Amino acid sequence: MSLTQHLSTSLASSSSTFLTSSSIGPRRDVSFPSRNLGICRCVATQEEKTTYKTSVSRNANMAKLQAGYLFPEIGRRRNAHLQKYPDSKVISLGIGDTTEPIPDVITNAMAKRAQALSTLEGYSGYGPEQGEKPLRAAIASTFYGDLGIEEDDIFVSDGAKCDISRLQVLFGSNVTMAVQDPSYPAYVDSSVIIGQTGLYQKDMERFENIEYMRCNPENGFFPDLSKVSRTDIIFFCSPNNPTGSAATREQLTKLVQFAKDNGSILIYDSAYAMYISDDKPRSIFEIPGAKEVAIETASFSKYAGFTGVRLGWTVISKELLFSDGFSVAKDFNRIVSTCFNGASNVIQAGGLACLSSEGRNAMKSVVGFYKENADIIMNTFNSLGFNVYGGADAPYVWVHFPGRSSWDVFGEILEKTHVVTTPGSGFGPGGEGFVRVSAFGHRENVLEACRRFKQLYK
Repeated sequence: MSLTQHLSTSLASSSSTFLTSSSIGPRRDVSFPSRNLGICRCVATQEEKTTYKTSVSRNANMAKLQAGYLFPEIGRRRNAHLQKYPDSKVISLGIGDTTEPIPDVITNAMAKRAQALSTLEGYSGYGPEQGEKPLRAAIASTFYGDLGIEEDDIFVSDGAKCDISRLQVLFGSNVTMAVQDPSYPAYVDSSVIIGQTGLYQKDMERFENIEYMRCNPENGFFPDLSKVSRTDIIFFCSPNNPTGSAATREQLTKLVQFAKDNGSILIYDSAYAMYISDDKPRSIFEIPGAKEVAIETASFSKYAGFTGVRLGWTVISKELLFSDGFSVAKDFNRIVSTCFNGASNVIQAGGLACLSSEGRNAMKSVVGFYKENADIIMNTFNSLGFNVYGGADAPYVWVHFPGRSSWDVFGEILEKTHVVTTPGSGFGPGGEGFVRVSAFGHRENVLEACRRFKQLYK
């Protein structure tokens, strides 16, 4: 019997009383024989879905990380804003990504090397993990010519950010570390992942077991070293990302002596050295004694527009030794040889072109363009009465919004001007109350963004 037939039969035999009427007689109630009406239930049987899980435990350190990495989180909020305002012209002055084309002298060299790979004479497979000899020699002579750094002290890589993580692998989880506060988030996050830190302290907005060296306007964005505890590793970036401040020779001399007094190793990030406009040191190795305590990381990203191309280098002198006398460079060489097959040979050809006479002039032109953008942004916020830092020696302008949440300011600027910036607290607790504005942008976009800033804060 079908479901329909079953229901019809049940209804016909129910004990319900129906009210009927007739055109030829009085209205009367008609009763039907009583019978219980069963309830029909349609039950869909579903098998419970089970998710297969391996027996491998998650790296507990990953769970310590807070939210997402800063710049993907900014990208997520930017995309949400575009969904809310699909017709808005969003201008990005947030993430430090270059925007201007790579100079022809550099791309022509890469194209020539790529074409040569199609010939028997020009083909090459694996290269040295440390980088090709001509490029290492050119880096040593161009940036460290009279500083006692030799070509075999240079390790060519796919960028300074990648080398930061390789250095963390080199030192392992049993070291202590210090960072500028605020600082580039990769230093802290890589330290957390490798297991050097404790838990995140929400009330203090910092991780346990990291020494945060506060850098603010009151101390000229250079930490008071008399208040800094001893750590094994010290990360230091100059010109600094995000504050844009470049350390003086006197300050770096104190920093090197501080590292030597404490038996520490200083990892010096010089990714923005070409932006320095006066006689401040462009390399830590300009400071006497630095070769005994320092490692330097550097990059072509912000000089030649290589943010997507990926090419950088790390310098480790033979004079830098572990406590047992073993060479730090030898261990790093083992890390590189184990974890890395070397930078692309095509890209290394571009790096070599960067260091030719024509290439250096082209990079100076690119850097000069972004420094002009920084001047425009600085002048805009100065005219609006803000306290503004950075910009002169770096492609970042550090704007103070005292007493305000930096994420709130970020949201206000995005909502009312459709301009993406970077909240200062994303760089550490010392960045609260500040917003970083990047000078990387097309000139017309920088001018338009500044026009919108003036409308918002006039």
